[in-house]
Amino acid sequence: MPQSVEHPFPPVFSPSSRILILGSFPSVRSREEGFFYGHPRNRFWPMLAGIYGEDAPVTISDRQSLILRHNLALWDVIAFCRIEGSSDASVKDARPVELRIITDAAPIRRIICNGALAGKMYRRHLQTLTGLEPLILPSTSPANAAWSLERLICAWRSALTEDT
Repeated sequence: MPQSVEHPFPPVFSPSSRILILGSFPSVRSREEGFFYGHPRNRFWPMLAGIYGEDAPVTISDRQSLILRHNLALWDVIAFCRIEGSSDASVKDARPVELRIITDAAPIRRIICNGALAGKMYRRHLQTLTGLEPLILPSTSPANAAWSLERLICAWRSALTEDT
């Protein structure tokens, strides 16, 4: 049964953020944890660590630090929706986040969407605000089992390390 859920935590960014990574909406586990990509099988944090040659961060503080150290920003495209569990396929009545919170404070030059739903929602609701074409990359979700951690690192590396 779908639940009406509001996004439970704020974005991570600083005035030096140049690349904004947008997911769709936090999983049940992430909502319980109070931070992005909290499911233990989600490859987001190990992938970022692999790209930057660091140990995978475990604590929320270490995860925030990794994002900010590399001039990244992190948020989701959906502020509110009806959702069944953590399933992107079940999302209904989605409303977008107020992206100006980030774009008014940081010179974002690249948008990366973590998966198809994030890309679709960004294009539909937020692209006119930024004027930036998104790079829609393979989802790091455990539901995207066809992509190994190594393949994800290869797919995401140039988007995160090319000059912005």
